[in-house]
Amino acid sequence: MGAEMLRRVSDEPVLYSATVRVAIAPMHCEPRVASAMISQQLAGHRLDILEQDGEWVRARGVDDYDGWLHQGFLSPVPPSGARQSAQTPRVSLGCVTRDVTGSRRVLPLRALLGLDETVDSGEVVPNAELSRRFPLEPRAIVHSALTYFNGTSYLWGGVTPWGADCSGLVQSTFALHGVRLPRDAWMQSETGESAGETMDTLRPADLLFFSDRVDSRVTHVGIALGNGRMVHLALGRGGYAVDTLKDTRDPYVAKLRQRFVVARRLL
Repeated sequence: MGAEMLRRVSDEPVLYSATVRVAIAPMHCEPRVASAMISQQLAGHRLDILEQDGEWVRARGVDDYDGWLHQGFLSPVPPSGARQSAQTPRVSLGCVTRDVTGSRRVLPLRALLGLDETVDSGEVVPNAELSRRFPLEPRAIVHSALTYFNGTSYLWGGVTPWGADCSGLVQSTFALHGVRLPRDAWMQSETGESAGETMDTLRPADLLFFSDRVDSRVTHVGIALGNGRMVHLALGRGGYAVDTLKDTRDPYVAKLRQRFVVARRLL
């Protein structure tokens, strides 16, 4: 529950930078399309290229998460001396766009629009206005998780409402509100501060961590809603779920309670 990180080496040399030119670019654990998808990168997001293997590159996103992408998904960043537009980037909240040629794109939550794209339908917000639209406030964070991911199917390595895993939901929701979190659930469990040892008295936007392993390494994460409730994306639920953690009559909830490891508070 939550994709495993391929590599994390912050001081590794960067060959060049690139941006994602498609709506969603799958990030794989190996330089071949048949290997497992471990995460996704979204349109307009910038990546550092660390290694090349034929038509595949190992790239690192802003969360220091590494994986392999095919070059077909990427466009090199112009040289630093090239003329750059001063236009404020626009962030998709789920939209359909067209460019000057009439080509249509469907963009997921948190993708960045190109400068020549116009919005056919859906909603976008200027990047400069994100903090006003998505304030750094616990109940606002909870509202975003409930609103944007309602109905999302479980997808290992996914980070959007089109399909996501548990840590993808957490990372993407908090990113809307300006909080940069690591990609995997076990890494997210090392952020913030302790929120206590019981799951029934947590505040909204606290994170709950669970493990289905003998060594108790974290494998699942959810966002507390308050009043003993949690929103998460769970394989056992098929995706999006809001669970009442006091309802031990529910076999799935009873299993969650047995697997609870720790709670963390970020705000």
